[in-house]
Amino acid sequence: MRLILLGPPGSGKGTQSEFLVSRYGIPQISTGDILREAVAKGTQLGRAAKAYMEEGKLVPDQLIIDIIKERLVAPDCERGFILDGFPRTEAQAEALRTTLSEMELSLSAVINIQVDEPTLIRRLSGRRICRDCQANYHIDYSPPKISDKCNKCGGEIYQRKDDKEEVIKNRLKVYLDQTEPLINYYKNVGGLLKEINGKGKVEEIFDRIVNVLE
Repeated sequence: MRLILLGPPGSGKGTQSEFLVSRYGIPQISTGDILREAVAKGTQLGRAAKAYMEEGKLVPDQLIIDIIKERLVAPDCERGFILDGFPRTEAQAEALRTTLSEMELSLSAVINIQVDEPTLIRRLSGRRICRDCQANYHIDYSPPKISDKCNKCGGEIYQRKDDKEEVIKNRLKVYLDQTEPLINYYKNVGGLLKEINGKGKVEEIFDRIVNVLE
């Protein structure tokens, strides 16, 4: 099972990735994680990426592709993988297609978890965190017993700046601007794109994903 997982902030993509990893025994591959891993290991590709990162520059697409290719030949990818955070553009998608073809591999599906903007905003803006012990809460799903007080330590519960509604709206706009061309790209590639309704209980959403995969 070789998958790409797409979904805006707040769509539950991380949770669904965990379920997919457990069910199919395949690794979730995050671009950020493998970049940091390659840099930490000091591989030739990692050293090249580090040079760009230290200068505050974007790591070129081809270098990212090479690092991903290096990761995909690892033993734990024999049964498949889940790509998370890559590709982000049509050019990256095309480069990935070429690379997989060279490896005599192909994607099984591209899962796009869809959630309407008001729901995403409510999910994200409802998050709260304890200023002292960093315990997490949500005003709808897991509120503290006493408003603004942590259940564990009594510390102040607050809303982070990046969970403010205006910031969330901007994050969602950036995601849509970046991802919409990619969604259109995969719609036209062999029926790979699978649209999943991302509202409801996490188990219900996972069942929908499994149904389109199996």
